[in-house]
Amino acid sequence: MSDFLTVLLLTALPAAANFGGGLLAEVVPPSDRVLRLALHAAAGIIIGVVGIELMEQVLGVGQPWIPILALVAGGAVAVGLDAAVEYVQGRFGGGATDASVWMIYLGVSVDLFSDGVLIGAGSTISLGLGLLLALGQVPADVPEGFATIATFRRAGIPRRRRVLLAASLAVPIVLGATVSYWAVRDLREIYKVSLLALTAGVLLTVAVEEMVTQAHQTEDSRWDSLALVGGFALFALVAAYFG
Repeated sequence: MSDFLTVLLLTALPAAANFGGGLLAEVVPPSDRVLRLALHAAAGIIIGVVGIELMEQVLGVGQPWIPILALVAGGAVAVGLDAAVEYVQGRFGGGATDASVWMIYLGVSVDLFSDGVLIGAGSTISLGLGLLLALGQVPADVPEGFATIATFRRAGIPRRRRVLLAASLAVPIVLGATVSYWAVRDLREIYKVSLLALTAGVLLTVAVEEMVTQAHQTEDSRWDSLALVGGFALFALVAAYFG
């Protein structure tokens, strides 16, 4: 039980980074340029998580076609969630733009859940590895928190609700760490990797179809592409020096 409490403490590191990014969005004016850069950087980081970290696990198993199918299924899940959010927003108020805003929140939640899975699973090997994984997620979560809350701010959601939403993003990372520590560690490797691949499919779809699309709703800039590549490179550095 003491090891599990340590795991929960480790999840506080990326959760605090994400919340700090959200608070930063309350201070920095949510201009089109800042929001575009943050969304592109967050999308680049998510693509880095999928391409560098998760796909390495997928291609390293004995039957890679199984988690690859799970990857496609994750994309289908993201599309279904997008359609469900649009339906609810259209039925009870709001439109496609509001749905896109909530899909960004959902995508960051899924990314944080995957962070928790990585921290929890790594901690079952050694607490030192869990600590390195937690530290490695910190720089990746700041722009995600910023982009999420800045998007909500631009959508006109009240500040009190925005702060609560920023704090609520701690839930998926704690949940992911709890699930992986107590349950996923006892599964065969193929099931663990397939779960990661399913998550990767959701993340990849949300990053490309929601975050980048939302960013391009305003006038484009040459710096946007650099922010995307920079986000990818940032996670590459984290994976190289902390992985």
